[in-house]
Amino acid sequence: MAAIPALDPEAEPSMDVILVGSSELSSPVSPGEGRDLIAYEVKVNQRNIEDICLCCGSLQVHTQHPLFEGGMCAPCKDKFLDALFLYDDDGYQSYCSICCSGETLLICGNPDCTRCYCFECVDSLVGPGTSGKVHAMSNWVCFLCLPFSRSGLLQRRRKWRGQLKAFYDRESESPLEMFETVPVWRREPVRVLSLFEDIKKELTSLGFLESGSDPGQLKHLDDVTDTVRKDVEEWGPFDLLYGATPPLGHTCDHPPSWYLFQFHRLLQYARPGPGSPRPFFWMFVDNLVLNKEDQDVASRFLEMEPTTIPDVRGGSLQNAVRVWSNIPAIRSSRQWALVSEEELSLLTQNRQSSKLAAKWPTKLVKNCFLPLREYFKYFSTELTSSL
Repeated sequence: MAAIPALDPEAEPSMDVILVGSSELSSPVSPGEGRDLIAYEVKVNQRNIEDICLCCGSLQVHTQHPLFEGGMCAPCKDKFLDALFLYDDDGYQSYCSICCSGETLLICGNPDCTRCYCFECVDSLVGPGTSGKVHAMSNWVCFLCLPFSRSGLLQRRRKWRGQLKAFYDRESESPLEMFETVPVWRREPVRVLSLFEDIKKELTSLGFLESGSDPGQLKHLDDVTDTVRKDVEEWGPFDLLYGATPPLGHTCDHPPSWYLFQFHRLLQYARPGPGSPRPFFWMFVDNLVLNKEDQDVASRFLEMEPTTIPDVRGGSLQNAVRVWSNIPAIRSSRQWALVSEEELSLLTQNRQSSKLAAKWPTKLVKNCFLPLREYFKYFSTELTSSL
């Protein structure tokens, strides 16, 4: 499957071209409900689409949609913030890029794109029956990849990558360090500093590192006691810093808190300078070995609360980790099953009483790296959740 030619989003042609289904939108017969109301309000009542929620058709607009011209009500804004950067095991986003809902999704055929669109959004905004026509196509290119900006009522915003960052900066209740996504033709391979656990295998299986690639793309350190700022600066610059505490049962020469403090120290060395627009991501994983006091210290040093990522199989908790990270959507409550502190405590006790050392839980955090496809070069591979 060939990728479409690279386009400069700052110099998009102003073409009023509708992908498919152009005739159906021209004269809506009567107002429907929800998103069916959008075409009627725009075509018949001459209402500005910026005054209508693009996601649900509500006229109670709270803000503007960051990717396409149109409004967004407060409930849809919250849903969008929670879900836009959630990914499935196949590497594509879990929800529609317009409404962040949808059960049946159309996937973009551009191999460098991860976006999906639900049937309802496509039919209501481009034209009735459009989803069926797109579904029958062998290589459909989505509304953010097309060389023209308009398809029916769906008008891509200029500089939408910057608009998306501004949207998160403005609308998120607990702002997360957010970077402007990078156009495909400007993405480069990710440079990784991996502390205490080597994640090369996981990143390679996801397509972020090329098999047999220059080992300089990933630097792994088991012990950083003698590592100083000059070392990190000479090895870098890095795009991703990863670190983890050892699982219970593993022999180690340091207390659990040592891994936290060393990670935080090297995080300061690896960060880009103030005001740098360069995307930089980090993740610290606790294998349930930090006590409550250490967890509080981690949250204070890393300036966020952790997200618990569980492995629930057969209705029982098999494994879990606590994660602090600035990777988009890793803190979304919709992504992970809720696990009580009692369940985590029992899991920890069972691990401590077991004679077998727990395995490094890379399988739990592996897919958390998928949102980085918006920022770094992706080497085609068959994505899978298994190692």
